Amino acid sequence: MVRCWKHSENHLEEAQCTDGGSAASSQSHFPHKAFWVSLSASLLLVFIGLALTGHLGLSRPHSESSQIVRITVPDQTGSLINQSAVVDQQNDLVTFSVTSPANQTSTVLFDIKRGLICYKPVNQDSCFLRKMDKSDYDNVQSLLHESTQKSQFQLLGNETQRQMEYLGVLAASQVDVSMLEGPLQALCQDSSIHWTQKIEGPGKQRLVYFCIDICFPSNICVSVCFYYLPE
Repeated sequence: MVRCWKHSENHLEEAQCTDGGSAASSQSHFPHKAFWVSLSASLLLVFIGLALTGHLGLSRPHSESSQIVRITVPDQTGSLINQSAVVDQQNDLVTFSVTSPANQTSTVLFDIKRGLICYKPVNQDSCFLRKMDKSDYDNVQSLLHESTQKSQFQLLGNETQRQMEYLGVLAASQVDVSMLEGPLQALCQDSSIHWTQKIEGPGKQRLVYFCIDICFPSNICVSVCFYYLPE
């Protein structure tokens, strides 16, 4: 209902009249505008919800699947070997940080999906790769299993089995870092990378390069020593 004015001979008179076209247009325009405003608000809320869900979905698995495990064991001289391992169940990764008695830390990465072990010694711009064998899988699987039950292990020296491994560095088989994937590439980004292979012993003509002791919750410690093989 709108006001209309009609003209008489002497004065203007106010009268009530209806403008069907105008009223219908106003009534139809308002619901149409309200619909689009409501739809836009709903889409905005949905977008915000998806963005938050996506962010949580991306950030949560890594933090939930990774766990820090600490292992302490005396070496053969009685000095304590302190090491920690970041166990990533989701990505099948175990990253050891091994601290020597001289308070120097080396990194050993077990990439179970790709079947590779990467050694990154302290104070050296080099990485050394080798393929995992059955004993490596068994040792790492024991850590993956035990880490679901506790996060700190104190190994007893008289109950720990010790093994020695010698790895020869193949100087002629340098690896391009771009050929590596994921965490291996990140660890060795600014380093020279070499393949290694197990050998029977150091031999008189070879000099020791460095050694790393790695211990597992299954009371197995492996001393890995690297040597340059003669070219």
